[in-house]
Amino acid sequence: MKICVLVKEVPDAAVQKKIDPATGRMDRSGEKNLNPYDTHAIEAAMQLKESGAMAVDEVVAVTMGPDSAERALHKAVSLGADRSIHLSDDSLAGSDVAATGYALAKVLEKEAPDLVLLGQQSDDGECYTIGAVVADHLKFPSLTQVIKIDVDGGTKLRAERQAEYGYDTVEINLPAVISVGDAINEPRYPSLKAIMGAKKKPLEKVSAGDAGIDTSKVGGDNSAAQWTGSSEPPKKEAGRIIEDEDTAETVEQIVAWLDERKLI
Repeated sequence: MKICVLVKEVPDAAVQKKIDPATGRMDRSGEKNLNPYDTHAIEAAMQLKESGAMAVDEVVAVTMGPDSAERALHKAVSLGADRSIHLSDDSLAGSDVAATGYALAKVLEKEAPDLVLLGQQSDDGECYTIGAVVADHLKFPSLTQVIKIDVDGGTKLRAERQAEYGYDTVEINLPAVISVGDAINEPRYPSLKAIMGAKKKPLEKVSAGDAGIDTSKVGGDNSAAQWTGSSEPPKKEAGRIIEDEDTAETVEQIVAWLDERKLI
């Protein structure tokens, strides 16, 4: 059995996220890291492999991005993935979610995984939908917001997922695509040995042509979502600070302020 984990390079959490007004794309010039939500997907894959509940032959980390995305793959394999695949091509730059999902699905088609795992969202785009797009192209069943996975025989999983008013327990046949929530587990910390050994694990670089991607369906110009412009949100007026020198007077001022705005 093969598990593929989709991962993404995102701006570090400490970096202020900005949009390039000329292109409408996120400014990714600062420090970058592996999407923290994807570390939960890697941990879920490793727990399935290590539990022995199903015979997992390998865990493969897959990403799409520029050359710098290799660092995210190195982090993924240091967390346990056996090898990694880096889809990188100039024609892919600026792809929206639909185009990205299509491109990743083409890579996964060649890998023929039994299970695809990914974090429920990315720390930059936060669109929550890439798993569903990939599943649609692969014609696999899909689950989102999953917080628990149990093996039910060799060809089926039982998953618990967060729903609007509680939790759903769902059986899903393999192959499948599952987006996991961050409540599913606590990702492990890579050991120094694992970090050092990560660079020795196989990393396959794949171009759009290698994956059989139709370049007329990817890239900024060919994406369904197009950038039209942006503007700064209106600035809020400064709030009023009431010093509590006289409690009774302070209460009167607060009540008067609320009454003036018909809030009481």
